[in-house]
Amino acid sequence: MSYLNNAATTWPKPECVINAVRDFMLKGGANSSRGSNSERDMKTMNIILDCRIKLAEFFGGWDNFNPFLVTFTSNITEALNIVLRGFLRSGMSVITSSMEHNAVMRPLRALEKNGVKIEVVNADSEGTLKPQDFESVLKSSKFDLAVISHASNVCGTIQPVDKIADICKKYGVPLVLDTAQTAGVIPLNAKNLGLSALCFTGHKSLMGPQGTGGIIWNPEFARKVEPIITGGTGSYSHLETQPEDMPDKFESGTPNLPGIAGLNAALDWLNETGLKNIADAENDTGEYFLDGLKNIDGLQLTGKKTMSGRLPVFSFNIEGKDNGILADELSRLGFETRPGLHCSPSAHKTLGTFPQGALRVSAGYFTEKREIDSFFEALKSIL
Repeated sequence: MSYLNNAATTWPKPECVINAVRDFMLKGGANSSRGSNSERDMKTMNIILDCRIKLAEFFGGWDNFNPFLVTFTSNITEALNIVLRGFLRSGMSVITSSMEHNAVMRPLRALEKNGVKIEVVNADSEGTLKPQDFESVLKSSKFDLAVISHASNVCGTIQPVDKIADICKKYGVPLVLDTAQTAGVIPLNAKNLGLSALCFTGHKSLMGPQGTGGIIWNPEFARKVEPIITGGTGSYSHLETQPEDMPDKFESGTPNLPGIAGLNAALDWLNETGLKNIADAENDTGEYFLDGLKNIDGLQLTGKKTMSGRLPVFSFNIEGKDNGILADELSRLGFETRPGLHCSPSAHKTLGTFPQGALRVSAGYFTEKREIDSFFEALKSIL
């Protein structure tokens, strides 16, 4: 099989990630803060702290990269729910874009039923949220929170987050950033951007295992957010109320320790490989892919038509061909893709591909040009 679905999860993973998960299961495996202070217990705690430190530095965390301002979650959907459901109350207002994934839209729509006002700013036909449009809506009313996806999982369009962050600062609106598609390929600095919370997932461009993710907090904002899950933290066991101290406040129950071990190794791999090298490689592969897509008769590509301001995530339809059937035919020829609405109906409405959706192909760091050549040979044979 040729894997062309990296927007869903990156594959393959670096070998060091696989080894770290295996070693934890074979040689470690102790729970965190729930043991007798044995050597295995301490090794587990050290892995967790090590990973927190690396994440805080990787994402430009607050308070001199304070590792305790990193919350581990099982994915970015959980991270976004912790932030949105923990902060927003009836009577509050939140602003977002029409390019959001359901990881943002569904929690917001659920909160809307409880009295939270939702304002959706429409992006343009290429999926770009124009700063002037965002500011025009933002200054027209009082907003308590803004939440924006850094890049689209449908068409790869990268939002001008620097300008959006500046606008939020200007009007004093806390900004939450969904980095599902960009963490691990575009440099991010939560403090410099003035983010209230940066939500990330570990299994995409961070190259970690599934079941990992988290939040980088602004400490002042974290104090305003109520935990939506409470329980045992391995600390303050004499209390029947949730600890207020970080990171305990938002981390009840046993985390995905093998996954954190793998994510810890993935961060080492990313730092050694270099984000610029990764971004350059993916952009080069993207250019090659994009040129090929433009040469297919009848192919209707969503999003930007150059690699400027986009990731190598391409969604398209071919006139007269159902994208689900096309995905199945490609699968039978050895190519893994993703058809449909990609958990982003609002984005597809913005791009003009609702309700039929589109076929998505997404390259990654390990995608080879020979695989892309083979993909186009297969696509042409089907057509």
